[in-house]
Amino acid sequence: MIRLFRHYISSKALLLLVVEMMIFFISIYAGSVVRLDTVHPLLTDGSHSLFMNALAFTAIMLFAMIASGLYNDLEWELGMWGMLQRIGAAFSLGLVLMILLFYVFPVLFLGRGLFSISFATSAIAVISFRWLVFHGSTWQGFKHRVLVMGTGTRAAQIESLSASPSMLKRFHVVGYLAFGGNQHAVSSERILQMKTSLPDFVAANDVDEIIMAVRDRRGNLPFRDLLECKLMGIKIIELSAFLEREVGQLKLESLNASWMISSDGFPNGLARDLNKRIFDLIVSGALLIFAMPFMVTAALFIFFETGAPVIYRQERVGLNNKPYTIYKFRSMRLDAEKGGVARWASKNDDRITAVGRILRKLRIDELPQIVNVFKGDMSFVGPRPERPVFVETLAEKIPYYKARHTIKPGITGWAQVRYAYGASLEDAREKLQYDLYYVKNHSLFLDILILFQTIQVVLWGKGAR
Repeated sequence: MIRLFRHYISSKALLLLVVEMMIFFISIYAGSVVRLDTVHPLLTDGSHSLFMNALAFTAIMLFAMIASGLYNDLEWELGMWGMLQRIGAAFSLGLVLMILLFYVFPVLFLGRGLFSISFATSAIAVISFRWLVFHGSTWQGFKHRVLVMGTGTRAAQIESLSASPSMLKRFHVVGYLAFGGNQHAVSSERILQMKTSLPDFVAANDVDEIIMAVRDRRGNLPFRDLLECKLMGIKIIELSAFLEREVGQLKLESLNASWMISSDGFPNGLARDLNKRIFDLIVSGALLIFAMPFMVTAALFIFFETGAPVIYRQERVGLNNKPYTIYKFRSMRLDAEKGGVARWASKNDDRITAVGRILRKLRIDELPQIVNVFKGDMSFVGPRPERPVFVETLAEKIPYYKARHTIKPGITGWAQVRYAYGASLEDAREKLQYDLYYVKNHSLFLDILILFQTIQVVLWGKGAR
């Protein structure tokens, strides 16, 4: 994993991005060589360079690939067939965008033959490279080798994580070392019985990293051996930091106040607030212009189906636990909460109207929240705002819940793009772990990544109810 602007990015995803960027760029020149039968493909029609054509094609195709979730580690769980479907969707989107580009900017127009050859060449190259990476990522030599100190419930989180399809290809657990106590939460077959010193074992087994997953460390850990390993260049990391890096969450089971206080992150300040506010206004303004026809159409359909009001107003909890009024397109019946009793939306909720179900699927019901962003109640990216009655209940049952209110809530967020719609206490707990990651590591860079992943969520209808 590589850390950029406090956010962890998979080295595999970065490799894919760089290589495929080169593929898209070079394919335009390759198409010119094949189509024009020249070894100097610098000109298309004798008047302008191919450089701008290649640059535009690369930018549009990378946008289509990112929007289709092809640089998201979670999508590797779909398997190679699922990957091919996403690639097909990305190239279809890229084709449409390129046609629009040719129409808006005729100077960038490429001949039909040259473009067809370049497009087909890049598709074949991308699929071939993805196939190599997909199958090559199972090779042990490409995995990060870790040794876990501990065999209890904290260590069991790593064992569970390593069994997931996407994480199995990222790191390999060499084994677990028991220190103190007789209660083990991992299989006895996975517990190591070392006959050498820890430094010798680490060197002999090519261990890259040691994970500290022991809760009670007083007199239980070989600190001298750990120091020697550190001096050998072996990375030693806390369980909380490891899980933060690998899954993009702050796992509540492994958190403690002292780690949160001493760790880096949780940025705040005038410069950060100003940058975020400018980002909110630019993105929301652009989205409002683009989405206005859809918003007008949605309002008309809601009115014709169930009448007024079209806009739904509801109190939510915002920055520093202060309440504000949120605006959304109404997607439920007028009598959705008889008696004033608040209820979470559930799967196949019978209160949702026919039009409302479509609006929720496409996230169009969220668009009126742009008004909240302009007013300053919300940001474009941030934790999902909840109703006061839910906040009170969740804060009592889930530790650190109110930490998500130290920044403004958002229309979209890290939890929304990484996890399905939450409609239970367990869902709220899972999403909080993503929210805490965002609170700790939020930056303009991460906001832009979330914006791209939101496009993916809308295109594939993930998590909507």
